[in-house]
Amino acid sequence: MLKFVPAKNALQNKTILITGAGSGIGKTAAIEFAKYGATVILLGRTVKKLESVYDEIVNAGFPEPAIVPLDMQGATKKHYQDMADTITNQFGKLDGLLQNASILGHLEPFKQIDEDIFNQVMQVNVTSQFLMTQALLKPLELAPNASVIFTTSTVGSQGRAYWGSYSISKFATEGMMQVLADEYAETSIRFNCINPGATRTSMRAKAFPAEDASTLKTPQEIMPLYLYLMSDESSKENGNTFAAQPKS
Repeated sequence: MLKFVPAKNALQNKTILITGAGSGIGKTAAIEFAKYGATVILLGRTVKKLESVYDEIVNAGFPEPAIVPLDMQGATKKHYQDMADTITNQFGKLDGLLQNASILGHLEPFKQIDEDIFNQVMQVNVTSQFLMTQALLKPLELAPNASVIFTTSTVGSQGRAYWGSYSISKFATEGMMQVLADEYAETSIRFNCINPGATRTSMRAKAFPAEDASTLKTPQEIMPLYLYLMSDESSKENGNTFAAQPKS
């Protein structure tokens, strides 16, 4: 696990958007980014959860965040374009994007995958992230040193039985990151993936209901990698997939 220790003001004057910011890794990342000086934009489905994260950040004395309630299942290209315009007008640029939101779908044999479930997983994990990233390239290009982080999985580089929809979506995520990294290699935007590994989240509990969650790393414990990739210390990193919990 990365032992990166950021400077106290490592993310000062940066504006960073986090999807799935209401809970789990997204919530923890939002609070950590704010702790190191960033103005964070909290995007998620559930306003109540986003407001709770907002309050936690403000009460800690960190920069006041913004809230964007958005359901990535139903959002359209225009929603993302309007959001990008608002960010540009309000903040002048976007320094970071953490594409953290994902859904699991069902764990089942490939021949039993329901088309609607497959489409839902692809919509949230791939299509919405494609549309959002495409729209946000404009404010990202206005930043002097922008970082985009996609979230992958171990099953995004090695297919696993019964993980069909989710695994396919994460292969697509890694492909999207690599395409963008290659296209923008000579620019001020960098694109990388993080594989969080087995982390104590509600999605993990859904996938492994019998697992003892106390044996897993907490989102807080894997944050050094997220902070590294969002800080200017990682400005040379582009097109890579990083494991938050590399196998020793």
